[in-house]
Amino acid sequence: STEIELDRVLDLVASRLRELVGARIVLIALPDLGDAATVSVAAAAGDGTYGIPGMQLPLLRSKIGRVLERGQSERVDSLLDDPEVDYNVARPLAARSGLYVPLLVRDQAIGVIVAHDRTAGDPRFSNDDLRLAETFASRAAVAVAQSRRVASDALRRVVEAQELERRRLARELHDQTGQELTSVLLGLKAVEDASGDDARDAALQTVRAQVVETLHDVRRLAVELRPKALDDWGLSSALERLTQTFADQTGLELDLESGLGEERFASDVETALYRMVQEALTNVVKHAQARAVSIVAGRGRNALTLVIEDDGRGFDPSGRAEGMGLDGMRERLGLVGGKLKIESRPGAGTTLVAEVPLR
Repeated sequence: STEIELDRVLDLVASRLRELVGARIVLIALPDLGDAATVSVAAAAGDGTYGIPGMQLPLLRSKIGRVLERGQSERVDSLLDDPEVDYNVARPLAARSGLYVPLLVRDQAIGVIVAHDRTAGDPRFSNDDLRLAETFASRAAVAVAQSRRVASDALRRVVEAQELERRRLARELHDQTGQELTSVLLGLKAVEDASGDDARDAALQTVRAQVVETLHDVRRLAVELRPKALDDWGLSSALERLTQTFADQTGLELDLESGLGEERFASDVETALYRMVQEALTNVVKHAQARAVSIVAGRGRNALTLVIEDDGRGFDPSGRAEGMGLDGMRERLGLVGGKLKIESRPGAGTTLVAEVPLR
């Protein structure tokens, strides 16, 4: 009930049910979202299941399809004698008996748990085993549905954040870069219409300055999209450049203390932490009215930590922090297994603490 990552939930369900009913093998099959005629083996526990997860099975005229359709469990004492059994899975596993139990959420089957072969004595399962599996499946279904909902919400928020970023960049390209390029065109027209060398030189100087400014803005947008230093040199160097740029542009007193050195980490982890610092600094400029910001990045035995502290006006973390992107930070960190802790109160500044496990 405390686990929200779907793959982890499915692995836990398979392994726990295997222990409960003393099964040699337990599989979990879920309907394919892109193909209504098939299911996929999403998790497997037990010996000999290597390569089984990810296998696709047809629903039509299959035991799993029947259980999904009816939402009712079935016990099979002899798989060889049941024509509906999925032999593509059962045969490689050398399975002899089976339990097929639906995962039900509000009377709708969202998947099927399959257990094969009791390990103690008779390989056939009893009615008590079936009732135990059904009781467990009713609770497991809630956990699976919850983890799916969390994953769906996280994906939706990531997509929304991407669209917001695209709209922001589109506005900047249209309103700022577009206007600057229009000014360059007007400057070139002034060069063409210049009546003498001095006027032409002055017009060229103006155009040159406009081109430099436009190039600077385009480079800034490119860095915001994906900083080159992050790919070339890693998180520590990218943070140094980011903080220096913010300090130059805003006048903030920024202090970065990095204990990461030149060590490289997983690309998605580096990106998540970089984006968190970027968003946090943007919040400081927009909302905090701070004079100074401290950033400390460190590496422990099992995790990366990042602490961002400002001396601004603070806020009440229990209320709605509109426009600050804190939910987005949590979701981005959550995608790499990380957590975000917020410490703040009105008039006392804000501290953000991120922790991401090392892989």
